Amino acid sequence: MSSIELTDRCPLEQLVKLQRARPALVQRALQRLLDEDKELRWSIVVSAYLDEEISMARAASLLNLHTLELRKLFLEKGIPLHLGPVDKADAQAEVDALRVWRQGLRESKREQEA
Repeated sequence: MSSIELTDRCPLEQLVKLQRARPALVQRALQRLLDEDKELRWSIVVSAYLDEEISMARAASLLNLHTLELRKLFLEKGIPLHLGPVDKADAQAEVDALRVWRQGLRESKREQEA
């Protein structure tokens, strides 16, 4: 089986067309690609964050990191921090992330006391 040259625009254009006709197929393929290629996942998520399409809390969730871990990575890499939620859903994501973090602190404290 011959491979498709990725330097050609044709496969990308066909993928966009296929997305319109068979969105579930393209979504599954893209999800597999993002699950397998961590560098690609990082690049896409960071790009969406920098374009202010997603919040830091959402970016952290997509990268399977805690918001504070991602913030530290961003600072280390010189990626600017966009503070504050973009919309109500992002605000809720930040609240949820803090709740999970606090719950982890409580459980850790209980384990130390036991």
